[in-house]
Amino acid sequence: MTEPMPGPVLVMGAGSVGCFIGGRLQAAGAQVRFVGRPRVLDGLRAQGLALTDLAGGRIELPAAALQLLQAPAPPAALVLLCVKSGATAAAARELAAALPAGTPVLSLQNGVDNAATAAAAAPALRCLPGMVPFNIAELGPGRFHRGTGGRLAAQDDPLLRPWLPLFEAAGLPLVLHADLRPVLWGKLVINLNNPVNALSGLPLREQLLDRDCRLVWAALQREALAALDAAGIVPAQVLTVPPRRMPALLKLPNWAFRRVAARMLRIDPKARSSMADDLALGRPTEIDALSGAVVRLARSHGRSAPLNERLVALLSVARPAPIGGRALRHALGL
Repeated sequence: MTEPMPGPVLVMGAGSVGCFIGGRLQAAGAQVRFVGRPRVLDGLRAQGLALTDLAGGRIELPAAALQLLQAPAPPAALVLLCVKSGATAAAARELAAALPAGTPVLSLQNGVDNAATAAAAAPALRCLPGMVPFNIAELGPGRFHRGTGGRLAAQDDPLLRPWLPLFEAAGLPLVLHADLRPVLWGKLVINLNNPVNALSGLPLREQLLDRDCRLVWAALQREALAALDAAGIVPAQVLTVPPRRMPALLKLPNWAFRRVAARMLRIDPKARSSMADDLALGRPTEIDALSGAVVRLARSHGRSAPLNERLVALLSVARPAPIGGRALRHALGL
């Protein structure tokens, strides 16, 4: 970093995304404090923080170098909001009670409505939407691995521009957009694979090579794209394949999919969805922020999204057993 450091960073929700991005920012010279659940913080206290990626990179921060908090507290020049979607409003209220009005809060969460939810719960803060395109897997206490690539994105705002050199120095370039909503929906269409992956019990790459799983993902995407058409929203391209070409690509037989989707399959064997982690730990999933958002968008424009609705119901069970692609297709009537 040759630019002046904008100030301290507070990670609200030190899970996979929060620890990885916060850790990279700290390694680049930022003062970072982590607010998280006791399970994660205990692991960081015992093991420190180790960050790896699919390119073979490794960053280690010793436990003594980490600032770990049970609750948010000043100072914070930037907050990274990384809690699960269902905890957004409560986390925003905690932040508002602890931090000055106008503090920028960048939502780095799955779904399309978290920044708006945070803003409604904490109107004095400057809540901004962001998007994380890559996958982070928790490999063990204090161990987090990025298994895919992509660039962070956020809504353009004067409060974020001074932070761009820090994100660049951390190896996490942040791209600002005049309108982030198409990007968020483009990511959500991709994230509709999260419940498929979680239910399959397979690592992401292995699950992508299961054609039955891909057919379910394609069907969920078609429902989402129909709802987006009805709403007049054009989803942005987040992966190497445009959103409208994805369902056809996913339907290809395996031999053709391997050839055509070679870049999509450049995924670390360790990568898995965050929803798979949630299921494994018995935590509530973010299905309502993903498939539930598709259902709500469709209904608001006089349509339905029955497959996404069935997935919401299926994942409302506390800990559903793993279900293979063929059985999942049968359960959804495909």
